[in-house]
Amino acid sequence: MPAEPAEITEQQRAEYLLDAQNKAETLFEEIQRDLLRPGVTEAGLSKEIFDLAAKRHNVRMHWHKRVVRSGPHTLQPYEENPPDREIQPDDILFVDLGPVFEAWEADFGRTYVMGQADEAKRKLAQVIEPTWQAVKARYKQNPDMSGSQLFDIAKDEARKAGYEFGGAHSGHLVGHFPHERIPKDKISFYITDNNDLSMSRLNAEGKKYHWILEMHLVDRERQIGGFFEQLLTVD
Repeated sequence: MPAEPAEITEQQRAEYLLDAQNKAETLFEEIQRDLLRPGVTEAGLSKEIFDLAAKRHNVRMHWHKRVVRSGPHTLQPYEENPPDREIQPDDILFVDLGPVFEAWEADFGRTYVMGQADEAKRKLAQVIEPTWQAVKARYKQNPDMSGSQLFDIAKDEARKAGYEFGGAHSGHLVGHFPHERIPKDKISFYITDNNDLSMSRLNAEGKKYHWILEMHLVDRERQIGGFFEQLLTVD
């Protein structure tokens, strides 16, 4: 992939990222409408998602692995690779995708419940977006905060909602593909413990970093989890 064009403005960068997210949201609407059902395996659904994204949206690349988790697998963070599982009529499940639209990355995650899901699963699916919004609101009060401070806020809001935070971080950089990375560094470009760098810092070219905020809420007693993610720094 080519490097990010040097001549584009900050406003254009934000617009490209938001456009990619809007396209991802449309893709997720189609996934929910046309693909989600009991009886398909997680791996089978992931393959169907890849085919749908390629056919309808010309997505040829996903910048991170496609994640489809159902039932007790929803407890597992991104880094894990649980065995394949068949989706059940009463499941909670989430989808986490990183499609690339015209060289701009999206990172989008949503939680769904199947028709026979119980009240605990439905409640978790309903509360996760408001919890994400609560974290964003606190971030906007002080966008210069560090990554570790924002992670503490994410964990705090998870507790307030009655859940445990399920992952080792609550977000990361996003941008023109491929976005900046340091090999084996799981701190500097993540919203996580020990990242004392400001969220508002600029990159080497003096451009603003853009961030994804993700919430992974889990109820270990009931063996269920939910996931929600999207752009934090672009409205």
